[in-house]
Amino acid sequence: MASVGSWLDRYKADHNHPMNHATHIVGIPAIVISLPLFFFYPYWALGLFVGGWILQFVGHAFEGNRPSFMKDPRFLLIGPLFIVDKIARMVSVLGDAHTRDGEHQNGHPQRGPCATAQQLHRISSVD
Repeated sequence: MASVGSWLDRYKADHNHPMNHATHIVGIPAIVISLPLFFFYPYWALGLFVGGWILQFVGHAFEGNRPSFMKDPRFLLIGPLFIVDKIARMVSVLGDAHTRDGEHQNGHPQRGPCATAQQLHRISSVD
């Protein structure tokens, strides 16, 4: 049986285009959030569900490939893990950048906004 890491690696191989990443960052959470909402707000849930799937297919049009779940339906469970992994990496990079770049030359903590332009660049370049 393949590990979660190997499933994520296979999923990431099908998701390289920045626009595909952007549509998935919005679309997958919309789909996941829509599922329990069907019990309470069916019209809102339907809108989120359909909108989320539209974003998925738009992203794959930019990518130039079919969604991974068309190859193997188990990828429907990997998509949300992909988003959690991506967000965790972004948070980790921000934390690392804050401790690395968050000091002045004299070693004192930086005052003011936490994220510098250099830190934001590192976050945006996380795979």
